[in-house]
Amino acid sequence: MIPLFPLGLVLLPQAELPLHIFEQRYKVMIKECLDKDQVFGIVCFDGKKMHKVGCTARIIRIIKRYRDGRMDLAVKGERRIYVEHIDESREFLQAHILFIDDVDEPAALDSQDLIDKAVNLLKRLDQLLGDTRDYAHLSTLDLKRLSFIIPGSEGFSMEERQRFLELTSSHQRLVKGMQVLESIIARVKISRKVGKIIGGNGQIRALLA
Repeated sequence: MIPLFPLGLVLLPQAELPLHIFEQRYKVMIKECLDKDQVFGIVCFDGKKMHKVGCTARIIRIIKRYRDGRMDLAVKGERRIYVEHIDESREFLQAHILFIDDVDEPAALDSQDLIDKAVNLLKRLDQLLGDTRDYAHLSTLDLKRLSFIIPGSEGFSMEERQRFLELTSSHQRLVKGMQVLESIIARVKISRKVGKIIGGNGQIRALLA
């Protein structure tokens, strides 16, 4: 059983996430996790329902502590979880969970050509947004790791990220992620053309939100 933190976002494996802890129940939860070097689960709550599939989060650094006990911290996603049962006996939620992993797939699907194409799409999106990252390093990642980086890119909605989190095929997740990336890139290009015509202010990120 692990502590559970419902949030209006999706944490992906290996992704880093800043958190501001201000509610008393979560101050208690985070203190216990720090004392025990324990992970907690982050599951997406969209305002209507709490999704069953989430991701464990490990605290990697405390950014700031406040006098009233509030904290700014950074966590990193580790393993996907399925919430079997929720325990409400404490001030914060706890959950009995199962760990989720991808199915075994033929090695032939893990092709370097596919990985290189995915990295090139990320590079094209970054160029449009004025961002950059270590593309040489991305090209050395395995298909599974890369398939989780793509849905963490700007332009993916919370609902889309949740669906990618739930997919258990690395190959399918990468291919579908590339399809969405192509759509996002096309949308940014169209937005830029429209902006030039009507004199837009170039706030591309706002259009992707």
